[in-house]
Amino acid sequence: MVRADFLIRNAREILTCAGRGPLAGPRQSQVSAIPDASLAALDGTIVFVGPAADAAAQVTLMPDAVVIDAEDHAVVPGFVDAHTHAVFAGDRRSELRRRLAGATYAEIAAGGGGIISTVRATREATEEQLVAQSRPRLDEMLASGTTTCEIKSGYGLDVASELRMLRAIATLQHQHPLDVVATFMGAHEVPTEFRDRRSEYVELVVQEMIPAVAAEKVATWCDVFCEAGVFSPDDSRRILQAGMRHGLKARIHADELGASGGSQVAAQVGARSADHLIFVPDDGITALASAGVVATLLPNAAFYLKLGRFAPARKLIDAGVPVALATDINPGGGFSPSMPFAIALACFGMNMTFEEALVAATSNGAWSLDLGDRVGSLEMDKLADAVIVRGEAINLIRMGAPSIAHVVKRGRPVGH
Repeated sequence: MVRADFLIRNAREILTCAGRGPLAGPRQSQVSAIPDASLAALDGTIVFVGPAADAAAQVTLMPDAVVIDAEDHAVVPGFVDAHTHAVFAGDRRSELRRRLAGATYAEIAAGGGGIISTVRATREATEEQLVAQSRPRLDEMLASGTTTCEIKSGYGLDVASELRMLRAIATLQHQHPLDVVATFMGAHEVPTEFRDRRSEYVELVVQEMIPAVAAEKVATWCDVFCEAGVFSPDDSRRILQAGMRHGLKARIHADELGASGGSQVAAQVGARSADHLIFVPDDGITALASAGVVATLLPNAAFYLKLGRFAPARKLIDAGVPVALATDINPGGGFSPSMPFAIALACFGMNMTFEEALVAATSNGAWSLDLGDRVGSLEMDKLADAVIVRGEAINLIRMGAPSIAHVVKRGRPVGH
C-alpha cells in the first residue's frame, strides 16, 4: 500500500504522455491512455497512476486527503508553455487595431511601435511594477491549464533593465503556483541607441550582460532573435556560445519572418530548442533532426501576427524532429495565454493530430526546457500537475467552451 494526500479517481481516461523524451516521429503521437483510471499523489509527487480498481487496492488515503471524482472526465498532464514573454510593462493593443486595419509588423516597428515600444515602458518600470503587471498573465495561463512555463527577458536591452526583468521573473517563480524557468534574451532587438552600432551592442551582450546574468544566477537559458535586420547567424552563434561558456543553455528564435539561418545555428551550437520556424528551409529541418533539436512552434503568434502561414509541423514530425508547442505570450503578437488554443491551431492550421499536439504541449515542451524528469507526463515520481477535462480529452480544442474542470498543481487544485 502507498499513502496519498491527493487522489483523482474514476477518470474515464488518463492520457499520461509517458515515454523517454523527446517523443519524435511516430512516437510523437504516443499518449499512453489508461481507461477507467485513478492518480494519487503525496506531497505533490505522483505515487500511483493506473486502473481505478488497482488504486482502490493499493492506495491508502490520509485523513486530510483531497479527492476529486473525475467520472466522465479525462485527465492529461499539466501544460508546459516553453516559450513566453509574459513579463513586460506597457500596452500595445493599439497596434492590434492597426494590424487589423492592414499594417504589417515591419510597418508598425518602423513607426516606433513593436518591441522598442515595450522597451521604453519596461525600462521605466520598477521591479515591483513588473511583477504586479505580469502576475495576472500567469493567473490566466494557470486557469488555461499551464502548470510550468518559461519566461524571457528582452524588453530591457541594457544591463540594469535586463537584470530587473530577470529579478521580477524570479519573484514570480517564488510567489506564484506556476513553476517558472527564466531565459535571458538581451539579444531580442537592437535598442535605438545602438541602431547604427549593431556590433557594439553585440559586444555589450557578450561582454557585460551575459556575465552579469550568470553572476546573479537569475537565468537558466540564453536566447537570441536570429532574423534579418536583427541578429545575423554569426551574431547569434557568438551570443549563444558566450552564454554557454557562462553556464546558460541555448535556445533560439529561428526562421520566423524568413529563412534566417537560425535553424542551422541551433544545430551547430547544440541548442535544446529552435523556436517559431515558420520559414524553416528543408536543410534547416535536416540539421535540426540530425542534432536532436526540439522545434518549439508558436501558432498563436502566427495567427495574431497575420503572417498567412504556420510552421511546417507535418514536415518536421515526418523528418523526426520532436515538436513542442507554446503560446508566445507577448505584448505585440501573443495575445492568448491558452495552450488549448495552441493545440487547436496546431491541429487545424498545422495538420497535427490531437495526440501529436497534446504531446507537444506537455512531454516535448518539458524536454525542451530540460525538465522532462519532473513534469510533462503523468508518471511515478513526477510532479502531480494535471488538467481535468470535461468529457473526452479532445474537448480541449473546443474554443470558448468551458472544457477544463480543474487544474492541479503539485497535487492541489488551483486556478479555478
